[in-house]
Amino acid sequence: MISQNTNKDEAKRIIYSVNNLNLWYGKDQALKNLNFTIEENDVTAIIGPSGCGKSTFIKTLNRMIEIIPNVKTSGEIIYNDRNIFDSAFGVEELRTRVGMVFQKPNPFPKSIFENVVYGPKIHGIRNKKKLMEIAEVSLRNSALWDEVKDRLNSNAYGLSGGQQQRLCIARALAMEPEVLLMDEPTSALDPIATAKIEELIMELKKDYTIVIVTHSMQQAARISDKTAFFLMGELIELDKTKTIFTTPRDKRTEDYITGRFG
Repeated sequence: MISQNTNKDEAKRIIYSVNNLNLWYGKDQALKNLNFTIEENDVTAIIGPSGCGKSTFIKTLNRMIEIIPNVKTSGEIIYNDRNIFDSAFGVEELRTRVGMVFQKPNPFPKSIFENVVYGPKIHGIRNKKKLMEIAEVSLRNSALWDEVKDRLNSNAYGLSGGQQQRLCIARALAMEPEVLLMDEPTSALDPIATAKIEELIMELKKDYTIVIVTHSMQQAARISDKTAFFLMGELIELDKTKTIFTTPRDKRTEDYITGRFG
């Protein structure tokens, strides 16, 4: 039985509604009958031991998982009242509205400026003034502008790891998404860079809905509004983060967060 508790008095607009979602890699089932919602301007943290389906799930939210051969799904994911698996819902449109930041910073071998405006240029924006506006706004929103404004034409590989990750966030923001998916965005970073990314996430949630996979329960406790605990492809419990970490309903959740396994 999945423990899932939400306060109806504080209901926000539902961005994602996951209904009876199952996913297989060939014959191996990785996600099992998932049901839950993600609400507007929430930071939802996905926690659980390695191999429990966290990254698989987050990559399903923008269909990035389909890059892997032999993936099969059943059930539905409703994003803003549309099933993302519907053939009429183009994957390019979905990924424009649902940006993604990966575990390791992955800037392109281009200048800082060209990294940020890569997406808008692909979508036909050529006006240099407009592109500069997009770059500045995106870099400001990713808390990077003041550090790079005098070297926008420098290669992005010259940035530190933490700066590269914020550049990747700026690149995602340049497409003006509604949702940001973050798959362990700080796991390759040092504590100082991690703190900057966490501060940034807290700021970004004013304008974006954020789903973050994290191995760090401390990180989930610090930055998320709700936390979902996954185990062996199942959603065991979803609740307000404070509740998950202080009074979880399921003993398996309690065992995980108190370090008895994982």
